[in-house]
Amino acid sequence: MTKIEQVKKHLEANQIDGWLLYDFHGSNSLARTFLEIPPQAVTTRRFFYWIPVKGSPIKLVHAIESHVLDRWPGEKRLFSSWQSLQSELQTLLKGSKRIAMEYSPNNSIPYISKVDAGTVDLIRSFGSMVVSSGQFLPYFTAVFNEVQGQGLIRTGKALERIVDDTWKWIESHLQKKQKITEYDVQQKMLADFAAADLLTDNPPIVATNAHSADPHYEPQRSGSSLICPGDWILLDCWAKEKHPGSIFADMARVGIAALYPSAKQQELFHIVREAQAAATELVKSRFAAHQPLMGWEVDAAARSVINEAGYGEFFIHRTGHNIETSVHGSGANMDDLEMHDERPVIPNTAFSIEPAIYLPNEFGVRLEYDLYVHKDGKVDIVCGEQNAIATLQVD
Repeated sequence: MTKIEQVKKHLEANQIDGWLLYDFHGSNSLARTFLEIPPQAVTTRRFFYWIPVKGSPIKLVHAIESHVLDRWPGEKRLFSSWQSLQSELQTLLKGSKRIAMEYSPNNSIPYISKVDAGTVDLIRSFGSMVVSSGQFLPYFTAVFNEVQGQGLIRTGKALERIVDDTWKWIESHLQKKQKITEYDVQQKMLADFAAADLLTDNPPIVATNAHSADPHYEPQRSGSSLICPGDWILLDCWAKEKHPGSIFADMARVGIAALYPSAKQQELFHIVREAQAAATELVKSRFAAHQPLMGWEVDAAARSVINEAGYGEFFIHRTGHNIETSVHGSGANMDDLEMHDERPVIPNTAFSIEPAIYLPNEFGVRLEYDLYVHKDGKVDIVCGEQNAIATLQVD
């Protein structure tokens, strides 16, 4: 089945008359992904690709960039003036009441909002209703194949090894009373990425004590904290293999530079781990039962555990994010906090499960692994599970 045929099935299922893909100067990365336009390709004029639920697609392109959609089927129509553009669009969409675009009502899911308000106004002026493509778009932008999935699993195992080695490296330095900083550990992990032929878009997070209560703390060469005996340590890293099309793995672990964590550290760890397990169980059970699942439901499962334990106000971000060739991908996020993500969680995708509790000026606990949903609905945990706080023997 071709991509166009797949789109038509989604349009029919959602009672949508057609999908209008639009881009200007790379403003709609999701449309360009679907249309397989390389990131380095330069386009300087507006273009539209209309896929009706019935009938053949139509390309509406500027006269000086008439080639931009040549690889796609359908009649080509040209415009040059703004008048001809509006006239062609009105003719193109005549009789279509519900038109899908990369739009999110009330901007409730910003990741989908790639079409500017003025263009939406223009389409509405023709008497059409603009609806979101978000319910079916991830099937074309966030899915990957089994070969990519196996690369994801390999990367997850490599990150596990790197994190395990990092704990040992920190322990060894402290045992020898050698000074190391958060930044030193970060750079060591980056060197390990290079040795494992992995690449990342940003350096790992290495955060001690109160720094670990800042979800996006970044140690710098100047001013990062020394790591000392008794310190609480959070490690968060993400990477992918170097070849094109590889999928990111993303993980976070916590430990202490001592043999025994405090009672409070143990308490928060077990709550967060229980929340992670609850979200994971929901995903597994829904796919095993062949039942639909939306991103917000996964977040709600984890968040309810933390809320019931009395720490809800300290869980200040979503439970997880979609992952693909970008570490923050275009599919459903596990989110009922920052947004109510009603997009479906679908096979051949991956996403993080990373509940957390952050106590300002004290410490934070974030546990993260990834879930990979196979084509048949089997769910794999990528990067492994942390069931106990890592302890370092430093005395």
